[in-house]
Amino acid sequence: MKAVARTGAGTRSAFGSVAVVAALFGAVPPVSMRWLAPILVVQLLWTALYMRVFWRKELLHHWLVAGDVAITVAMCLAQVNLVPPQTLVTGSSWVAGTVTMTVVIAGVTWRPKVAVPVGLVLAGAFAAGLRLASPAHDIYATLGIHLVQLTAIVLLMTLLRRSAAAGDAFLRQSARAEISLMVERLRREDELRQVGSIHETFLHTLTQVGLGTYDRPSPTLRAQVDTDLAALEQLRDQPRADSVPIALDTLLEEVAGRATGLDVRRRLIPETVPGEVAERFARAVTEALANVRLHAGVREAELVSARRDGEIVVEVADAGRGFDQERLPPDRFGVRGSILDTMRSLPNGGAEISSGDRGTKVSLWWRP
Repeated sequence: MKAVARTGAGTRSAFGSVAVVAALFGAVPPVSMRWLAPILVVQLLWTALYMRVFWRKELLHHWLVAGDVAITVAMCLAQVNLVPPQTLVTGSSWVAGTVTMTVVIAGVTWRPKVAVPVGLVLAGAFAAGLRLASPAHDIYATLGIHLVQLTAIVLLMTLLRRSAAAGDAFLRQSARAEISLMVERLRREDELRQVGSIHETFLHTLTQVGLGTYDRPSPTLRAQVDTDLAALEQLRDQPRADSVPIALDTLLEEVAGRATGLDVRRRLIPETVPGEVAERFARAVTEALANVRLHAGVREAELVSARRDGEIVVEVADAGRGFDQERLPPDRFGVRGSILDTMRSLPNGGAEISSGDRGTKVSLWWRP
């Protein structure tokens, strides 16, 4: 959806520039420059704001599109002073083109429950302005054209949003499956280390006894047997396979290494946590790094882990564009679901995001 929004902003920027030029070339009597000049100044200002959105690869701001709608409605109602009569008859005026562009931008920015009423207001304003400028002109054909345009953009954006939601869900499931595989591999490595420790303890001692290394009672043998028994008791008390401790630093190293398009600086302390906890940390860090790559506008991030006041803390930070959590669109599930809810639903776990002009920091923690 970000690519669609950027395309819309770029198209609106180009059209706004063309519309200003067309309006100036068509400024023949009875067009009033006292009306046209301030309208074109505002149009240029709004076009520059759309260029800024396009250049910074941002989502379309609701206030920006709402302002565009208000400006377009004013243009529509003032057509008698902005457009020569001959272009009104042919339906090729720059104001008509602006209405079409604004309907498209509204459909890209808002969902149907908002985009449809806004489109109807634009179509009605254009028809009213056209009737004021040319009472004999047939407004119904023009209304029909705008309604077709509105229906087309609403249907198209509905399909795109559904496709984007399905794609996001698939990517989230793929990321979870990938993290589960990494956790399982680390569990297997831990099991192999346990098997190796068994071989290095009592099996080695039994081999030495069988070879006759100890042919009589020995304090050394007794001490070794006591050590071996303690090691076996420790292995017996290990948690079951699904909660085997995982090297969190190793898992996060792998997660950072898989973050394509980012230079992730790491400062990770050695730490082992239960498998479920490691998996939650990995999922949240994966989403945080993906957000940096997609939305922050930078190519560097920092991944840090530490022990603070008895808690294991993991932080992902960047120096890019921040964001307002209160104004996140509903389809930005990653921040709420894959980061905040993932960690907050973990017993003794939590997460917090701080964001501003100097960047964003995602803080994750868990208390053993």
